[in-house]
Amino acid sequence: MTLTYRVGGAGGLVLPTPAHAERHDDLWKATCFELFLGREGTSYQEFNFSPSSCWATYGFAAYREGGRNADMSIAPAIAMTRAGDEAVCEVRLPRTILEGAVCAGLTAVIEEAGGHKSYWALAHGEGRPDFHKRSCFTLQLAAAEAP
Repeated sequence: MTLTYRVGGAGGLVLPTPAHAERHDDLWKATCFELFLGREGTSYQEFNFSPSSCWATYGFAAYREGGRNADMSIAPAIAMTRAGDEAVCEVRLPRTILEGAVCAGLTAVIEEAGGHKSYWALAHGEGRPDFHKRSCFTLQLAAAEAP
């Protein structure tokens, strides 16, 4: 499965320094691309993908409850490119992460020169951006068909 995040008007985009691809916490404090997968009921999983090539994933039993590091059997492959005023982050993941997921939220934290951050999602609820709200998981996923 490949996710492609495109940032237009990216002239002032601040990217983290490239690093060895490994699990790392607090990636959302800088430019970071995210995926939230909602399961039946209230549980969900959060994935963070840094343009540096670092990543993280967390499992939650309910809204911001029971947050714990979640395992990934295969680390995501993250590639960041810039061309002119556009930046593209491509994330390759094993399709198995979708097992049991019924909905998804695609989000991004964008840091610009000068330290300004903006928060992007398919949908935002009222008030301050909060990607963990189920109302942000607007992408409905079809159940996989048996072979």
